[in-house]
Amino acid sequence: MYDDDEPTVLGTVLTDGRGSLPFLLVHGESLVAAAAWGLGEAGVTIADDSVPWEGLVEAEAPLVLHDSLCPLTPPEFIAACVARSAETGAVVVGTRPVTDTVKRVADGYVGATVDRDDLLVVCSPLVLPAAVVAALPGLPSLDLTELVGVLRASYDVVTVTAPPSAARVSGPDDVRLLEALGQG
Repeated sequence: MYDDDEPTVLGTVLTDGRGSLPFLLVHGESLVAAAAWGLGEAGVTIADDSVPWEGLVEAEAPLVLHDSLCPLTPPEFIAACVARSAETGAVVVGTRPVTDTVKRVADGYVGATVDRDDLLVVCSPLVLPAAVVAALPGLPSLDLTELVGVLRASYDVVTVTAPPSAARVSGPDDVRLLEALGQG
């Protein structure tokens, strides 16, 4: 997506804390491999787990966090999120609308329905501008939803509606659904 004149953008595929799900197969490849391919196709240079946080800070580059459980996030969408972060200087995160019914619970009783229009599901990517990478002592969480909550306290966070193929999987049935989306 980027040519050789573009600045370096670093990225990593998150697998920790996700159990064995990143190693399920989608279109014959592990979820983690599919996610890494998407980063590469988006013009992001992958920094593996051996690169310490200090090395990421020294690179003075934006950092793209890609959840291995969002394996089919389109490279074009990742690149668009990187571009949006570069334009705005904000943290940019892909989100999906909530489609489930959500209820409030109080004192053990199910109560009112929450308006879904006020809710989002965090997916991939999450783009940290270089200035944010430099300001953080490390990632406060590898859970993207939790990380967005932490970052919102100190930084401008922009949400961008991700395509359906960027949805986060929670098990084999979700992987089959993503495969079916890819066949359409």
